[in-house]
Amino acid sequence: MKLDGILQYLIPKDKKFFPLFEQATANMVLTAEKLCTLSATHTNVTRKDAIKEIERLERSGDNITHLIFNELSTNFITPFDREDIHQLAAVIDDVVDLIHASAKRIDLYKIEEISPAMANLSELILKSAQELQIAVLNLKSMKNISAIKEACVKIHSLENHADEVFNNAIARLFEEEKDPILIIKIKEILSALETATDKCEDAADVIHSILIKTT
Repeated sequence: MKLDGILQYLIPKDKKFFPLFEQATANMVLTAEKLCTLSATHTNVTRKDAIKEIERLERSGDNITHLIFNELSTNFITPFDREDIHQLAAVIDDVVDLIHASAKRIDLYKIEEISPAMANLSELILKSAQELQIAVLNLKSMKNISAIKEACVKIHSLENHADEVFNNAIARLFEEEKDPILIIKIKEILSALETATDKCEDAADVIHSILIKTT
């Protein structure tokens, strides 16, 4: 085999990892959209439908993550560091898991009124997921690094906004709500939602690490 043929064989074409990451981020965005639907609706039937769809998407996300981990265990050549691939897949999965946890708690705790803070955090999760999807899609070709960096900056800004929304909501909750059980329930939901934005920021940090290593 000629040298150029050997190099073509060794250079990863990545017909596995990037398609799987594209599926994972698309699934994450869909899950975040369903969370926003859940946050905006006031009917039990629509809420139940949204929660059921979030559960289905969470299982799909788990399957995609499992496939990525399987590829890591069977492929010697990867498009970037194995640790970064593992961490990026894990934090994307975490975002979906936290959305699912939030939705289940709203259902199990029988939260009748979605607070403005919950709805606001849901929107921030969706925007963060959309920016993360942009960054991941552009990782494949590395032709638009500025778009990747811009998406990561936006994710950091959205996470800062989510911190502010969360802190203000918790302060208001302790000041205005008298039922200690309800305080615990709402605080758990708000915490899960805010942590989802933290995980989006973690994913952005992984992507920034990939850029440093490959550019």
